[in-house]
Amino acid sequence: LFFVVAEVYSSVSIGILFWKLANDVVSVVQAKRFYPLFAYMSSFAPVVAGIYVVKFASKAPDFQTSLRRLTIAIAFSAFMVCFLHNAINEFVAKRQPVDVRNNEKSKLDEKKKSKKPKMSMMESVKFLSSSQYLGLVTVLVLGYGIMYNFLEISWKSLVKRQYPDPLDYQRFMGNFSSIVGLATFVVIFLGSNIIKILGWRVGALATPAVMSIVAIPFFACTVFLGVENPAVLHSATMIGTAMILLSRSTKYGLFDPTTQMAYIPLDEESKVKGKAAIDVLGSRVGKSGASLFQQGLVVIFGNIIDASPAVMVVFYAVSIGWMMAANKLSVLYLSMAKEEKEKKKQ
Repeated sequence: LFFVVAEVYSSVSIGILFWKLANDVVSVVQAKRFYPLFAYMSSFAPVVAGIYVVKFASKAPDFQTSLRRLTIAIAFSAFMVCFLHNAINEFVAKRQPVDVRNNEKSKLDEKKKSKKPKMSMMESVKFLSSSQYLGLVTVLVLGYGIMYNFLEISWKSLVKRQYPDPLDYQRFMGNFSSIVGLATFVVIFLGSNIIKILGWRVGALATPAVMSIVAIPFFACTVFLGVENPAVLHSATMIGTAMILLSRSTKYGLFDPTTQMAYIPLDEESKVKGKAAIDVLGSRVGKSGASLFQQGLVVIFGNIIDASPAVMVVFYAVSIGWMMAANKLSVLYLSMAKEEKEKKKQ
């Protein structure tokens, strides 16, 4: 239950609270420069978390004590998130150019703007199906959720075989977290320049392309060589580690900025409701659907590694669909962004 709540809060609540604010105050022109940089400092979080796990939590005498130390750090982080979010909101409110007290219309508009719509699953489906643009954004989010979940579950099953002791596994994941943070720092720096120089289309296609390419040697080990051999298991684990590392780095450095930039040209209703619907439907259904599918494969094949051939086929089918949707969305995005620029000039 603790893990489920943490997953939901990190992917839904934080995503909505931060990116909604960013979408309100950043223009299309500024987005190419600032959106990749918004995640720049966040890349230090996994570095700090990894160091904490390796140097403190995993040094506990037993796994239960280690979990207590992790819980203390999580509770402190949650408090800081609430405190900083409130401080940022107060800072932005003080710098509003409109005098709300003397303008009742602005006050009402501000309330409507800040109110997050509550949408059920069926309402989310209906709203997204009414817009081709938002439907394509949903495909992007679903594509990443499905592909990453396929890779992560297979990789973690190999890591558990390689490190059967819980504390050894925890130390490995702590070191991996630090490496992810450092790699993300580099990719975000490059990503801001990639989007700025090469454009939105290249930035949007980069993540599925990278994930598809780096998955080739991983599936070669799990599908054709087999991981019963200790040497192959070690190689597959290291290749999988590099694969997940690149997948996360490109996600934070390229996928997140380009996806959030896609909301900017939309009108206020589509921007708010569309993001809420995609957060409810896209990110959750992608991971949940992929997990449910893999559970079915485990029932049929006995374990996820033996089911690697089926996982590989679905993985690359989703990758093709994701890249086709990103290519089509880029045409619509560039057209709407051009229209917004022309309106501002007038």
